[in-house]
Amino acid sequence: MYQGVIFDLDGVIVSTDECHYKSWKQIADREGIYFDRTINMRLRGVSRYESLDIMLERAEKAYTPEQKQQMADDKNAIYRTLLDDLSPADILPGVMDLLAALKAKDIKIAIGSSSRNTALILQKIGLDKTFDAVADGTMIQNSKPHPEVFLLAAKMLELDPTACAVIEDAEAGIEASLAANCRAIAVGAAHPNAQAALSAADLTAVTVEGILEQ
Repeated sequence: MYQGVIFDLDGVIVSTDECHYKSWKQIADREGIYFDRTINMRLRGVSRYESLDIMLERAEKAYTPEQKQQMADDKNAIYRTLLDDLSPADILPGVMDLLAALKAKDIKIAIGSSSRNTALILQKIGLDKTFDAVADGTMIQNSKPHPEVFLLAAKMLELDPTACAVIEDAEAGIEASLAANCRAIAVGAAHPNAQAALSAADLTAVTVEGILEQ
């Protein structure tokens, strides 16, 4: 019996894809590096620094660690500015109904996100006091597809990972959830995914019964 559900944040609870794209695009344009939405899709679920390395694949010069750190910091500053307009209206369809249904069944809920801006995003959308646990990029050494963030979320819920389901919208997240021995549920950009136990276009099509079924 599954006793906990761990949600990825970006693309599952709220979509900040456009904010990420615009901030990375601004850095790439400044540096004269080609960057488009297809490349941006590869950044889903991975850390800021790994995302930077992907963006720099098309760079025509090498960058020092200090220059790369500055670019990552600049990107985050732009991103956080773009988050200023985020509100509860940006919560994705089906989220609130599913959270309420899980709580009604006494199923523990957590966030498992590689984002270092998780706390800010949850506060902006009014869900900062909703989850039983929040594991994010400020607490881990390895980003997805490494399972660390999901293992940490399960530990914070005081559950074995095998008693947890993970809802993810990124291929890296699906890999991470399976590596953590959690039940993988794919939504959004990760739908359909042959490795996931359950796959749906968005959370409006995900039920508590579907999550918990063996």
